Amino acid sequence: MAAISPVRGAHRLRVWIDLANSPHPLLFAPISRALQGAGNEVVITVREHAQTVELTRERWRDFELIGGESPQGRATKAKALVGRVKRMREWASRHRPDVALSHNSYAQIVAARSIGIPVVTAMDFEYQPANHLAFRLATFILLPEAVPPAIVRRQGARSKKVLRYTSLKEALYVGDFEPDHQALLDLGINRTDRQVIVIARTPPSGALYHRFQNPLFLSALQTIAGQPNVRSVVLARQDEQRRDIQALGLPNCVIPDAAVDARSLMYGADLVLGAGGTMTREAALMGVPTLSLFAGRQPAVDRWLEQLGALRRLTRVDQVRHIGPRPSNPRSIEELRAAAREPLRTFVAATIRAAEPNK
Repeated sequence: MAAISPVRGAHRLRVWIDLANSPHPLLFAPISRALQGAGNEVVITVREHAQTVELTRERWRDFELIGGESPQGRATKAKALVGRVKRMREWASRHRPDVALSHNSYAQIVAARSIGIPVVTAMDFEYQPANHLAFRLATFILLPEAVPPAIVRRQGARSKKVLRYTSLKEALYVGDFEPDHQALLDLGINRTDRQVIVIARTPPSGALYHRFQNPLFLSALQTIAGQPNVRSVVLARQDEQRRDIQALGLPNCVIPDAAVDARSLMYGADLVLGAGGTMTREAALMGVPTLSLFAGRQPAVDRWLEQLGALRRLTRVDQVRHIGPRPSNPRSIEELRAAAREPLRTFVAATIRAAEPNK
């Protein structure tokens, strides 16, 4: 495992961050601030996908929009990726960043390496097929300690490239927010003492790693909505999902049509139901009761959360037939902030270390 250099670099660096999916603006906002606080410049590119652009606008004034939604089908996905690589390469040739940083943004990684820019990438799902591309091209690879070394080594993550951090990447930005107690009111939910709040996140149906239909999610949602003491909020990933759920006419159910403060909603919830992905892990790290019905091969980070007792798998509808108030309060904001410090240092130090040989 490679050693970490000090955070402050000897030169002012231009760091290129690409935001390719909805969690990325949240993840990289504290990293960007830390890099800028160390005297570096940060430049941002964004892919128009799900709520990525909307969440980016809330955190950065200046960014370049490059690329759009990933289409269905391997061939069309590959064509879209090639098109974005070309546009990213042209952009990078004009702006000449010293280092590229992302959470496995494949277009950025290919574009950057094709013109000699070092790459730092992070990943936390060992069964993502495209890891074989990203890991072999990357200068450094940031992985949670829970990810098995043997699997990622076969994907090109040689030990001298890999930097490990404790906990999960979600800890970094779960520790970077102030709970907004108006978040439910903003959705028209005036919570009473007898009400139970459930936040649900739809399956990532368009993702390469999640090609499975998940009927259990719909059954669970219908079961939850049928309980008169429960108010549910469904956070859809795509417009098509949103329309399909709205068409069900579920009682006591809100489906926001724009990006919302999901962390505040989950922090105030009695239960979070997720189909895998980052929001499920965010809730688990907060200490909110969390159920996952991810239909693909279970990632090591989820097994780690299960071993801690922070996450449970939903396998039967009767597990959500009688939902009550959460048994205890979530972890304090101070605890969450403390847990964010170590992964933040790792991300920042690796980025500076990758860039400085080129200065």
